[in-house]
Amino acid sequence: MQLRAVIFEKLQSRVFYGWVVLGVATLAMFASGPGQSHTFSIFVDLIAADLGISTTTIASSYAFATLIAAVGLSRMGQLVDRFGARCVLLVVAVLLGFACLAFGAVAGAVSLSLGFMALRFLGQGSMMLGSSNLVAQWFSARRGFAMSILMLGFSASIAFHPALAQWLIEQVGWREAWIWLGVMTWALMLPVLYFLVQDKPEPLGLRPDGEKLPEDREYAAGAEPVLTGLSRADAMKTPAFWIIAAGLFAPAMLITTLFFYQVSIFEHHGLTRALAASMFTVSALAMAISMPVVGWFLDRCDPKYVFSFSLVLLAASLVNVTFVTSPLTATIYAIIFGLNTAANMTFFGFMWARYFGRRHLGSIQGIGQTIGVVGASLGPLPLGIAFDQFAAYDGALRLLALIPLSCAVLALFLVAPEIPAANENTE
Repeated sequence: MQLRAVIFEKLQSRVFYGWVVLGVATLAMFASGPGQSHTFSIFVDLIAADLGISTTTIASSYAFATLIAAVGLSRMGQLVDRFGARCVLLVVAVLLGFACLAFGAVAGAVSLSLGFMALRFLGQGSMMLGSSNLVAQWFSARRGFAMSILMLGFSASIAFHPALAQWLIEQVGWREAWIWLGVMTWALMLPVLYFLVQDKPEPLGLRPDGEKLPEDREYAAGAEPVLTGLSRADAMKTPAFWIIAAGLFAPAMLITTLFFYQVSIFEHHGLTRALAASMFTVSALAMAISMPVVGWFLDRCDPKYVFSFSLVLLAASLVNVTFVTSPLTATIYAIIFGLNTAANMTFFGFMWARYFGRRHLGSIQGIGQTIGVVGASLGPLPLGIAFDQFAAYDGALRLLALIPLSCAVLALFLVAPEIPAANENTE
């Protein structure tokens, strides 16, 4: 603890410590890669061939496991509120490494489902939840920009993890590749989480964005800060909660679908696996360039309009991928998809804190994350069924585009609820 205090004092004297926390959270977002669909997409066909199961079976296993994993995320959000994001992320990083090792040993549909469950709960669920909670606690006026930087970790994962997975598969096979992914998770995350992360600025004498607290309001080390915000129960009684939930459910469902099947869709349009994998990098670059712009607009504009526009972009991505038949059209799709993903991933951490405050943020993010993961669990099923029935994806993709278009209209009716002052009871 003493070393952590020394590190804080030295770094805070040079730069607002929130930027250090943001850097670690961004790395954690990157380290969630082994639990993300863009990594799984490289392994789908290999797992199907090795285990002798169909595409629908894998999609069903993925959906069921992700759905079950989602149940625990509301509890994980409560743990973040109780113990802090740092403690939760340390445990999650340890368990995610072990989950990667175990996934390399799957032997059938049951163990595959259990492996999917662990990786999705720990990586796509808990790691992202803890990371976004940290950034929301340390930033307020610049929260949109900070969240856009956070999501650069996700775009870096899109660029890096599929290519790394493909290289590892070529070197050591798909099973041992997961061992190396687990070891990398431990090496990246455990030291920085332990030594650098502080949960909230107030116990350290700071406000979000770096302003110092008045001397008579400084907190003793470890003291609980007084924050404003609705409880989870009160938040769920507001129309805003369900509009945001719907607007995040649709991207979670459909972005997962596009990541999960990108390689397969491209192959069935006559393109190569290598080209399909390389388009992840193009999307990641488009995300990296556009995310700060998205954050800038969120900090300066009414978020509901940015939210609605991002859902229109998602519909465009679903339609656009059905016309991919060449490297040029693949690149155009990858850029549009990257722009769309940049917007939607930034909303993941921004919306809950912006509309419901910080006091019970972990609990609200937990239930919101549960809703998103349920969407992600359902996403691959329609295309898996469509392919097994019709040997094509395009018709189902165009129909699915109606979902984000509907949510885009709904987002225009988003109104922020009234949040009580800090001394009022919100339990």
